[in-house]
Formats: sequence, C-alpha cells, structure tokens
Amino acid sequence: PTDKMAAHIPRLFSSTVKRVASGMLPSHMAVRGAAFSIRQRDTTFVMNEVLNATEHYKQLGNPDCNEELIESIISNCSSFAMDKLYPLDVVGDKQGCKLTKDGAVTPKGFKEAYEEYVAGGWQSMSVHPNYGGQGLPLSLGLLKAEIIGTANWSFGMYPGLSIGAMNTLTLHASEEQKQTYLTKLAAGTWSGTMCLTEPQCGTDLSQVATRAERQADGSFKLNGTKIFISAGDHDLTENIIHIVLARIDGAPPGLAGISLFLVPKYLVGKDGSLAKDKNIVCSRLENKMGIHGSTTCEMQFENSTGFLIGAENSGLKQMFTFMNTARIGTALQGVGSAERAFQGALDYAKNRLAMRSLTGAKFPEKIADPILEQPDVRRMVLTAKAFAEGGRCMVYHTAMLADHMIATESAEERRKHDDYLGLFTPILKGFLTEVGLEAAKDGIQVWGGHGYIKENGMEQIDRDARIATLYEGTTGVQALDLLGRKVVLNKGKNLMRFHKEIFSYTKSLLIDNYSTSNHKLAALRITGLTLQWSALTAKLFGMALMNKNAVGSASYDYLLYSGYIVMGYFWLRMMETASAKLKANPTGPDADFYKGKIATGEFYFDRILPRTKTLAKTMGRTPTSLMSITYDQLSAGHH
Repeated sequence: PTDKMAAHIPRLFSSTVKRVASGMLPSHMAVRGAAFSIRQRDTTFVMNEVLNATEHYKQLGNPDCNEELIESIISNCSSFAMDKLYPLDVVGDKQGCKLTKDGAVTPKGFKEAYEEYVAGGWQSMSVHPNYGGQGLPLSLGLLKAEIIGTANWSFGMYPGLSIGAMNTLTLHASEEQKQTYLTKLAAGTWSGTMCLTEPQCGTDLSQVATRAERQADGSFKLNGTKIFISAGDHDLTENIIHIVLARIDGAPPGLAGISLFLVPKYLVGKDGSLAKDKNIVCSRLENKMGIHGSTTCEMQFENSTGFLIGAENSGLKQMFTFMNTARIGTALQGVGSAERAFQGALDYAKNRLAMRSLTGAKFPEKIADPILEQPDVRRMVLTAKAFAEGGRCMVYHTAMLADHMIATESAEERRKHDDYLGLFTPILKGFLTEVGLEAAKDGIQVWGGHGYIKENGMEQIDRDARIATLYEGTTGVQALDLLGRKVVLNKGKNLMRFHKEIFSYTKSLLIDNYSTSNHKLAALRITGLTLQWSALTAKLFGMALMNKNAVGSASYDYLLYSGYIVMGYFWLRMMETASAKLKANPTGPDADFYKGKIATGEFYFDRILPRTKTLAKTMGRTPTSLMSITYDQLSAGHH
C-alpha cells in the first residue's frame, strides 16, 4: 500500500523507514504513521439506527432528509476530508500560521482546500434558502463538521466559527444585516468569528471594557482589544465578520450593559464592494501548544465601525446562541480526539509484536504476540473506542435538539428548546473534551516511546486535544454552569425532563418489552444511577443553602458523574439496537460490527461506568477541606 496511501497520508519520514528496516516498527508504518480513516458505518449506525434520524427530520418538515441523503453526505464529505484535509493536518502542525504586513497567512494548501470546500457547497448546508443556503437541519451540518474536524481540526475551525456567526445572525440580526452578511457567510466567500475575551477578562464578561460610541448614522465606533480570537485573521476569505461584545457609552455596569455588534474586517459599500483599508487589525498571533494550523489572534479595534445586532444591552443573551453552537462544536473535538487516538492505538497494537500473551502464545509462528493481547493495552484501546462512539451518539442527540430550536417560528418555543439544550451543552463540552484528552493520552501510551515521537502522529492528537478543555469555557466553568445555572437556578426542571426520557426508555426494556429486550441488567443499572443522580442533586441543593461553596466544590465531580451516566444511557441504546439487528440477521455482513458494538458497551458498563461511585462520594463532601487552608499555608516554604 505505498503510492496510493502516500498520496493521501504524507507521513513518510526517513527515520521512520530506518526503524521499520531494523524491525522496531511494523512495515506498514513506514507509509502512514498513526492510522486513520473515516468510520462511515459507525456514523450511519448512530444516525439511522439508534437515533432514527429520518423520523426526526420528518417531524421537522424535512421528509427528503432520508437515509440515502445522510449516507451521501457522509460518503462525499469523507472523500473530501481524506483526500484534501487529512494530508494537511501534519502540514499545518509543522508550518503553523504566520503574521505578515498584509495579515495572517495559513499553512500551505489550506487556501486551496478551503476553495474546494466552498465549491462543494459544504458551508451553506444548514442556512435558510432565503440567504443562499440549502435549508438542511443543523444536525446534518454537524455530520460534515465531525468528519472535517476529525481529519483536520485546525482547518475545521475556520468554517466552524462561521457556522456560529451564521446561527447568531439568523436568530438575532435584522433582515438588512442578513441580506448583506449572512448571504456571503453562507456562500463561504466571507467567514465569521466570535470576539469575547479581553486581556483582563475571559470567563467574567462583566469586565468587558471594549467601548462602542454611537454615531449619527446609527453605526458605532468600537475601541478595545480582544485576545485569543480563533480565525480572527487569515487569507482564506475576502472578508471576516466579527461578532463582538462591547459596552455602549452610558450603558449599565456589569453584564446588564453588554451589547452585541457586527464588525467587518473590511467595510461593505452600498454596492457590495469592500473598502481598501482594514476596519480591524490583527496585531499578534499566539504561539500555541497545538492546533498550529488555526490562527489565534489578538485583535485591535481602533475606531472600528460596527453595527448593533438586536436590542441594546442584550448582547450576552444573544451571544449565547454563538457560544452554545461553539460548545457543541468543541464537544466534537473531544469525540474526534478519541476517534483518532483509538484508530492509531488499535492499528499499532495489532501490529506491534512484543512478549507473549499471559495465557500462552496466540501467534506461535511469529517472534512474539501483538501487544493487543496484553489486557492493559486492550483497556486503553477499548476506553478510547467507548469514548469516541458514546460521545458521537451524545453529540448527535443534542444536535437534534438544536434542530428544533432553530426550526421553530415561535419565540416562546425557541426559548424552551434553547433552555433544554442548555442542560446538555456543558455536559458535552466539559465531559467529552476531558475524556477525549484521556483517550489521546492513552493513545500515546499504547505506542510507548514511539508515541512520543512527532513523526508518528500520536503526540499531535494530545497537543491539539488539550485546548478543547480550555476554550469556550474551561471544564471548571462548564461544571459550575451545569450545576449552578442549569440545575440549581433552573430548580432541576430540565434535569427532571431528561430523567423522564431515561426512565421511559429503561421502562420499555424492563417492563413493556421485557420478553424481547436484551440488556435488562444494563437498563437496571442506568435506572438506579439516574435515581441516584436525582437524589444527589437534591442533596447538593440542600448543601448549597448551608454553604454557597458547596456548589463550586462539587461541580467538577458532578459534571463528570453526569457525563458518565448520559454516555451510559446512550451506550444502552446502542447495545439494544445492535442486539436487535443481530437477532434479525445473525450471519449478515454487519454481524461483527454489531457484536463489536455490544462488546464495547459491555466494557463501558463493566470498566468505565463504575467511576461514578467515587464521584458520588466526593461530590457529597463538604467544602471544608478544600476551602479551609489559608493563602499563607498554601504558599509556606515557597519564595
């Protein structure tokens, strides 16, 4: 598999060839390093068999969104991602981005790949036809986002941020703004960003200091500095539309005085032409640990002309549309990291020969057995597989909730859908990025010392995955958002709604369809854990009344605990679906696929879900031991 694979996956390095020749690495790894391909069958299983996507789309009024369309999107996007984007992943990591006098420049090949991406119509999939889009549900657009992001996360960030900008404009912008800006974003000739963070504030947006001065013509002049702006400047598109939080002069202090603005890199004339001079300047590119192919910018607003989006002083509420979209997207990064780690680890473990199986030689004709025969190696490979496949199901379920929010014409219904969606976004973003990082770490571990070597590709997965737990709100921030805002302040209403969904499903297995269901013990465990989840939540309500630090001290454990149960619920659904399919056709071409799905689910219930026991204990402890130590005691002995 030389010429064909080398054309797709350019990881051919002379030092690797030498290691292959000496027997240090399996022969096929001279060409590809860490193995990767798009597992299309797994995605069609989740969409068509577990989540019944076609019925969902019928309810949305999209009967043409059937299995054939879903499989076509997956197949065509996979071909594009593997042919054009995956080879650029290592290129972007090695070259990085550069800031020139003309602006930021992306790695070699990115611009051409983006042009092909736009020509394929991928950017306009989920935009309303009135603005040049194809009108497909957001969840179908997420298929594209997962495939592209897993193949090359750095590249995927550029169009991904535009999706958030488009969703924000769709729900909050004026018709004139939509016709001027949304149409160009949908076409992909312009791109979008989100500008929140400033040098003095990230999570605490009440400190936003960027000022907006009202002008006679209704526009505003913005002055301030925004940092850590992903895709803030680049050479892929003609214009970049920044969605910016700023404070109008005279606005109330704190969060109540923040408004949302649209600020283009180049101002747009009445005839649609672009101004020659920049309206915003990128003054710096950050030197980052990972995602080197994506620009991370410091942006200077110096009398930059901007336009108000929606009502004054309602910016934070409107920006949450962008943020929730971005958080679902970041959750995909966790899934993609686990997927890449799983595939790379599995391929290596099947081919790396070392020692013999503990139960006797399994390949006596070879010098040693594959390391996949070692239980601890299997633990790491299966953990990554379980996280990738479980996370995939979680994300697409949530994306379908977002479909309802975007599709409805009723502001009240949209608020309800958005409110319920808000319960899942911190779980997905916080939990899936954490377990994705765990999988990336284990992937390196499976490779041993070879995993630490850049040219083999495993360490890049870990470096790229690390940011996912940080941007769009750190895991601790997501945890506090989940327990503090989405559960306690909501009085547990949305949590109870989701628990009813779980109970309804487990009841169908334990009572309604008892004679035909296949995983009764797993259903019983999920039922018990969900009841415990409710009880622990009630306990934390009471603890919070006694000590406000109780929420903060329990929130991280609560988020992970919630995530493991939610993933367990979806693993139960996948196991039950796979068993039913296997019963219907026990010797069919997908038999091993379904058996593997069931086996991975059983591993999750046996080896991963029990982590909830420790988390249940630690989240219920008082914050005394955490908060009683003083600053002086913490720093004693340090200079």
